[in-house]
Amino acid sequence: MEQANKQKSPIPGPENDEAGTVLPAPASPWKVAYKELKKNKLALVGLFIIAFFILTAIFAPLLTSYQPQSINAGPRLQSPNADHWFGTDDLGRDIFTRIVYGARISLMVGFFAVTGALFFGSLLGIIAGYFGRWIDMIISRIFDIMLAFPSILLAIAIVAILGPSLQNALIAIAIINIPIFGRLVRSKVISIREEEYILAAKAQGMKSGRILIHHVLPNSTAPIIVQATLGFGTAILEAAALGFLGLGAQPPTPEWGSMLSDARQYIQSAPWTVLFPGLSIMLVVLGFNMIGDGLRDALDPKMKT
Repeated sequence: MEQANKQKSPIPGPENDEAGTVLPAPASPWKVAYKELKKNKLALVGLFIIAFFILTAIFAPLLTSYQPQSINAGPRLQSPNADHWFGTDDLGRDIFTRIVYGARISLMVGFFAVTGALFFGSLLGIIAGYFGRWIDMIISRIFDIMLAFPSILLAIAIVAILGPSLQNALIAIAIINIPIFGRLVRSKVISIREEEYILAAKAQGMKSGRILIHHVLPNSTAPIIVQATLGFGTAILEAAALGFLGLGAQPPTPEWGSMLSDARQYIQSAPWTVLFPGLSIMLVVLGFNMIGDGLRDALDPKMKT
């Protein structure tokens, strides 16, 4: 009987204490990060700002009765009033209308540029970090060459080759951000590939592709998410810079950077034509930076101290 009771008694382990009582399962790291993020007031403010602009972009037709590209010869350079909340530009177009429709373009550029850079950068970073040797050397040297140029100058060179347009500006922004994601993922993969569970998977005969998908990539998502959030703001700022230089969205597209370019000669006589597009760019970039900092604090244990 005593031997049978000993066999039935629970074995102390991660789910049992010495007395045999079942302990609660440890909280998921993502749940812990979510709780930490909710405590960060600046991150919540940034989330509110981004949510505001996303809703503005979605419901743009419901927020204004004007068309963003329609030219009105009457109310040119009108100051903000009841009919035109943000005033009008030199062609009589309602600035508020152009800003709410411009939010669609800026958020679209940020999303597709960051998605492209994240995909190709992460792919190259995983390959370089996991396989190493000459593959790592070639990919790393390509990243170094791209990072040796100032990002905006490299983007200008790419757009100059492809031709000025919103689509080409999006491609250029994605290309210049690839090495940022690539080096980040590469460094994370190098630290993961020598972990015991990776060595155990190799010893069991698991193929490299399966190890990368099931073990390496899931454990590299935290820094990727943080960098992607920060990259949104950077991509929007770079798109505005290219639009200001006439290399991004072309007139009469309501893009914030091109709006600043069109209004720069009226900065003294009609400052509202510059104020509201510039303020929109600042708020969106600030919002994404706040969220990115909050995610970094929540996902990186070293930042919590």
